[in-house]
Amino acid sequence: LPQAVPNSFAQWIGKAGYELVITHPEGYELDTNFTHGAKIEYDQRKAFEGAHFIYAKNWSSYKEYGKTPYQKNDWIVDQEKMQLTDNAYFMHCLPVRRNVIVSDEVIDGKRSLILPQAANRVWAAQAVLKKMLEVHHK
Repeated sequence: LPQAVPNSFAQWIGKAGYELVITHPEGYELDTNFTHGAKIEYDQRKAFEGAHFIYAKNWSSYKEYGKTPYQKNDWIVDQEKMQLTDNAYFMHCLPVRRNVIVSDEVIDGKRSLILPQAANRVWAAQAVLKKMLEVHHK
């Protein structure tokens, strides 16, 4: 499950033609079927440089499914790292472990999109249901 959102997000951004930099601890790579065209950067600070959006997610291993998640605090998204960006917005699919994945200062900050992002799920779910009903009743 921790792989679902990052894999699908990487696939969609790649198909849309946007530049995508994926950063994660070594050993926590995403499925390469979804990440082609993305730049993989193991140095999180370097990956944040000049970014317009930061979309964070907790880590899991694709190759060693079930491997214990990365536990060090050096991968937390905090205000110091957000300062490396180009005034980036912060995104997360929720739920999130505060002060483990992202600091309170960032998630509650004015550049956080988590609430509008969560609200958009209603519309996305309605669009999927509409499509399913249309296909089923043809």
